[in-house]
Amino acid sequence: MPGRDVDLVVIGAGLSGCALASALRNKGWSGTIQILEAGRGPGGRSATRRRRDDPLWRLDHGTPTLSFQSEPSGPLRELMTSLEQRGVVRVDHDSVVGLNHHGAVVEPPDHPLLRGPRWRGIPTMATVVETLLSDGANSVDACFGERIQTLSRVDERWVFPGGIRASGLVLSGTLLAHPRSLAMLGWRNVPLREAVPEGHDPVLDQALAWIAGLNASVRWNLMVEFAGMASDPLPRQIWLTPRAQQQFAVERIVLQRQPQGRLGLVIHGLDDGALITPETQPELMIVHEQRLLSLLPELLRPWPSLQRRVSSARSLGVMRWGAAQPLDEGMPKALQWCRQARVGFCGDWIAGSGFGMAEGALQSGLDLAELIAS
Repeated sequence: MPGRDVDLVVIGAGLSGCALASALRNKGWSGTIQILEAGRGPGGRSATRRRRDDPLWRLDHGTPTLSFQSEPSGPLRELMTSLEQRGVVRVDHDSVVGLNHHGAVVEPPDHPLLRGPRWRGIPTMATVVETLLSDGANSVDACFGERIQTLSRVDERWVFPGGIRASGLVLSGTLLAHPRSLAMLGWRNVPLREAVPEGHDPVLDQALAWIAGLNASVRWNLMVEFAGMASDPLPRQIWLTPRAQQQFAVERIVLQRQPQGRLGLVIHGLDDGALITPETQPELMIVHEQRLLSLLPELLRPWPSLQRRVSSARSLGVMRWGAAQPLDEGMPKALQWCRQARVGFCGDWIAGSGFGMAEGALQSGLDLAELIAS
């Protein structure tokens, strides 16, 4: 990551961060953007798992669709229409079923992610963010595998490892601004608060106060490979009913066909409340992997062809999503852009239509682009 000056650093290459980059370009904003992403590629929760030992394997291990509260309108409608016309997304009509606490197939539960329209990335969910990044053209540079753990501000400019200096900073997640990061990453202070002292920017002070009160649920997503699968009809998503979720600590199961008669399966496991720290996380990942694998025979009972292959299924490991579902209420949009400190926020945790959904993530990126470009 060579040292250079840029106009804006965006931390996180998920839906909101990539939508921001695309929207700024569309508005004719002439600044340069450096995106820093801890993962191996863009996506965040819309990322796609690839395997070095199998170039054909593509598994959406986070969200399987872009979910909306209602039909999009305005700039968001224009964005979705553009993605549809370019073959990047299609309307999702794939089968969704429910599973109750007795292990019987029922109607899907009433859930915000299932009430409104949904789109699916083609061929995978990562295609959406990859396209949004490419829309930023030459003004956007992305660096992957770069986990930012400290923030510093020198002479009114943000300074990052490798010598990158930026006039503005955008956080597409709350990790560097939320007190929970202290335990999860073993930090002594909230990095954003440490970089900008209280009182320097009153809007930022309000934003950090809001972020400190935000709650989000944790997910432990187990990825599994099934081989030798025939073309038996299978649902795309299996949503557990509220009572079943409580009983099994699983939200849903997502199935994704793979080449050569294989099937990828993702179990979205719920958190048990154990303290997550750098020391405890490795053991917690093993515990959740074993627990979720042990549940598969019971959860897949209504699909015998799948259940019979559980013993030969191959675990591909667990992904921990630290803020998979923001809860309660989001941060007011009026706090999205702190002009004095030149700090912005985007993500599905911003208040508004589509809070906690892909709709909210995309909309927040579009809204922030409007504020930065104005």
